[in-house]
Amino acid sequence: MLILDGKIASAAVKADLLLQTQALKAAGKRTPHLAAILVGSNGASETYVASKVKNCEETGFESSLYRFDVNVDESILLQQIEALNKDPKVDGILVQLPLPKHISESKVIEAIHPAKDVDGFHPVNVGRLVQGLNTFIPATPYGIILMLEYFNIETKGKNAVVIGRSNIVGRPMSILLSSNIPQGNCTVTICHSHTKNLKEICAGADIIVAALGVPNFLTGDMIKPGAVIIDVGITRVEDATAKKGFRIKGDVNYEEAILKASAVTPVPGGVGLMTIAGLLKNTMKAYIGL
Repeated sequence: MLILDGKIASAAVKADLLLQTQALKAAGKRTPHLAAILVGSNGASETYVASKVKNCEETGFESSLYRFDVNVDESILLQQIEALNKDPKVDGILVQLPLPKHISESKVIEAIHPAKDVDGFHPVNVGRLVQGLNTFIPATPYGIILMLEYFNIETKGKNAVVIGRSNIVGRPMSILLSSNIPQGNCTVTICHSHTKNLKEICAGADIIVAALGVPNFLTGDMIKPGAVIIDVGITRVEDATAKKGFRIKGDVNYEEAILKASAVTPVPGGVGLMTIAGLLKNTMKAYIGL
């Protein structure tokens, strides 16, 4: 059974990006610059943004972090995005989600110039993805594709099930797996809260991407022997025995999955790390130009 270790795969991506940035510096050029916007002080968002900044440093990228109070007016946030859109030294812009309820996420996403939308959420980039055109792929699905590539996971002709239909993971993941790309060409089924016979559908899948945010949802009896399991879930579960008072759990019952699957991503240490790798790859792409 193969552990799809995000530490190993993401390290390879970052090593390649570091070589590129070192070459840029040697040529007297500036390096890619990622600007992140964080609203409020959500613990998970704080951790994730801090990790992005750290990874930028490790790959030689510049990074800027713009913090706003949770009660910030939407217009102020949009003004900051417009300023970053106009800044020629900023290549990529990301706004950490979720946002407070008084701010329209769709309006904020659409305010980011498509050429700087390294999260791949802008409708223009989503449309290009659907049409199979060169674009920014949402970071988590992109990271999963990079992981499948690194570990040489065969996908052609396989039956893939994606559990979850979010615009951030589920929908773009289904598009990528069904696309005519090296890590695609699957027959894809998207499952969600209204799917009937979910257990039977999953049990017939060669590849399962679990992205619904419910800890331990995918159990061993839902897994076909030899299947590849990609766990996107990252949920904090209270645990008084843990040092931090909680543990990070995925959507997959890992202990049961490793008894039946041929390959499984761990949580933590799997897809989360590859999400950042995908974001960094997108930032370099924004620097070079689509």
